[in-house]
Amino acid sequence: MKFILGIKQNMTQVFDEIGKVHPATILQVGPSFITQVKTKENDGYCAVQIGTGVKREKNINKPLKGHLNGVNVRFVKEFCIEDPSKYKVGEKIDLSAFAVGDIIEVSAISKGKGYQSVIKRHGFKGQPRSHGQKHSENAPGSIGGGLRNKVPKNMRMAGRMGGDRITVKNLKVLGVDQENNQLLISGAVPGRRGTLVEIRG
Repeated sequence: MKFILGIKQNMTQVFDEIGKVHPATILQVGPSFITQVKTKENDGYCAVQIGTGVKREKNINKPLKGHLNGVNVRFVKEFCIEDPSKYKVGEKIDLSAFAVGDIIEVSAISKGKGYQSVIKRHGFKGQPRSHGQKHSENAPGSIGGGLRNKVPKNMRMAGRMGGDRITVKNLKVLGVDQENNQLLISGAVPGRRGTLVEIRG
């Protein structure tokens, strides 16, 4: 299993050999370092914890500094694997494991869109603008459902939208630039510019 952490940069487009254009996302994938190896005997499950980025030393508290064991990283994430014995704390992970054509999946936190109506949040049609309607085009309509003035469970209503963890599968690696630590991935990746992205192969 291949895994690494990256930072979303921006989107672009790439032309392939036959001239077909593909939307692509550029990820800044700096070197990641293994900060902890978890085994089933000690932790109850097998995983590898890696970190990336650089953080000011004055902003790292003493418990985290002791846990990182001298490795200065900004983001820390875990990847569950079957055999963590071949990894060691402090080992460096770079883009050498990835190649053009690899099929990967990415996970990230989507953009937060704040409080939204049912039209944007759930795709409702909305109310008609005729028959005396004035300012209620975004109203959801009846929410009772015939349950004696009780709102049914899981009723789709207005509320906070975005800010969810989203995983996108079957993305293709279009380019690997080890000199600039950049990874070119087909399609869109959740999140805004600067979002931490987990990459699994």
